[in-house]
Amino acid sequence: EVDRILNQASFANVGRKAVYSKRRTTAESFHKPVIYSGLPKEIKDEYLLVDGYNIIFAWPELRSLAEDNMDSARNRLLEALMKYQGVRKCRVIAVFDAYRVQGHIEEIIDYGNIHVVYTREAQTADQYIEKFAHDNSKKYSITVATSDGLQQIIIRGSGSAVMSAGELKTEIERVNDSVLKAYQERQISDKNPVKDALPDETRKQMEKYLDDEK
Repeated sequence: EVDRILNQASFANVGRKAVYSKRRTTAESFHKPVIYSGLPKEIKDEYLLVDGYNIIFAWPELRSLAEDNMDSARNRLLEALMKYQGVRKCRVIAVFDAYRVQGHIEEIIDYGNIHVVYTREAQTADQYIEKFAHDNSKKYSITVATSDGLQQIIIRGSGSAVMSAGELKTEIERVNDSVLKAYQERQISDKNPVKDALPDETRKQMEKYLDDEK
């Protein structure tokens, strides 16, 4: 009789399990699980837009140079950006104000491997950069280098990234250091330690022998 009662209770509990489902958590109730499709992430062309005069007056060495010769300061910045582009391979656009120049039209020139823009009359570098970011943020991966606080807010609002003048300087120095380190390591690897350990006379004989074999 006891066995019969236990069996009935067991079957009854099985039925209840079918009726009562497990209580879902809040996360399970309101959030759908993330489904990964496995599709490759879209790779966008990278653009770096540099607010030229903002960077010049934010870097102490360029600001000091600009006090004597603005052209020299501008060229020094462009040379640094050229070297950076040569390693990073992103598209670099340096933008300079020409809005005070009466009758000036927008001018875009190639400076080595980068592009330089001089804005038209009544258009500031900020306005040019903000428009470019707004119009192209969905097509390209855009970073704007500026220390102008208001412009940084506007750029972030357009969906683009921001890099301060100090961060740009640090990034360029990091890239330059990595190139120098790679070059030095290459120089070391190219050396022949056995050959270098030989006496001068023996090394000269070996070099003569190798030349004769060529």
